[in-house]
Amino acid sequence: MRLTSDYHTHTVYSDGNNTVLENVERAKEIGLREIAITEHGFSHVFFGIHRKQMPAFIRDIKEAEERTGVRTLVGIESNIRGISGLCDLNESDYENFDVYLAGIHVVVKFEKCADKKLGLGSWMRTKAHRKPSKKLIDYTTKAYIHAIEKNPIDVLTHLNFMCFADAVEVAKCCRDYGTYLEISSKKQHLTDEELAAVVDTGVRFVINSDAHEIARIGDLKLAEEQIARVGVPLDRIDNIDGRMPNFRFTEYKKLHC
Repeated sequence: MRLTSDYHTHTVYSDGNNTVLENVERAKEIGLREIAITEHGFSHVFFGIHRKQMPAFIRDIKEAEERTGVRTLVGIESNIRGISGLCDLNESDYENFDVYLAGIHVVVKFEKCADKKLGLGSWMRTKAHRKPSKKLIDYTTKAYIHAIEKNPIDVLTHLNFMCFADAVEVAKCCRDYGTYLEISSKKQHLTDEELAAVVDTGVRFVINSDAHEIARIGDLKLAEEQIARVGVPLDRIDNIDGRMPNFRFTEYKKLHC
């Protein structure tokens, strides 16, 4: 298994350790065809990129692409802000981005007070090793599903990492709307049993590093081990062995922007 492209990396524009150029130079060194720089979304309290930084961010990405010859995508890891499916990437932002990732994070400016259970509330349960209630699972599942339905999300990141949803129902929605599920090589966010059940839905996957330092860009180890254990069909992973994914955000922009 060889990674063709890595669509989830961070730089000093959010909570990464390296510059855009350093990330892209590393991608070139390990033979990636494409890399996305995907900073945390605007509503992340501590690590979100700011809209006023976008001109410099885009300039750094274009310059890195020109210097290395590696196609470099302007990306974001947007935050799902509530059960309504609201994300912090507005349609007015779309022209600035090439790839749209989204996930649930802990410290975010949520849409409503009740939505904080998606982040801090779930995090506290995780740390206390407390089982989630059915009500919380249903709430989180609806937030994921509504986000996929209402936004042209390319990749759903680390589903169920420090939050609780019905992974199968979320995967079915991803399948139906053309959103990829991420298999992260940074952290195992689904158990083997959950991943096996998700595979049965027919959803498609990408493997991403979620790298915050250049040494981890293109890393496959953790993901590759779980894929082998579970028996995920390799032909359902669209960024390995020369394959490239078909992202819905690109098609959406062609039709609407």
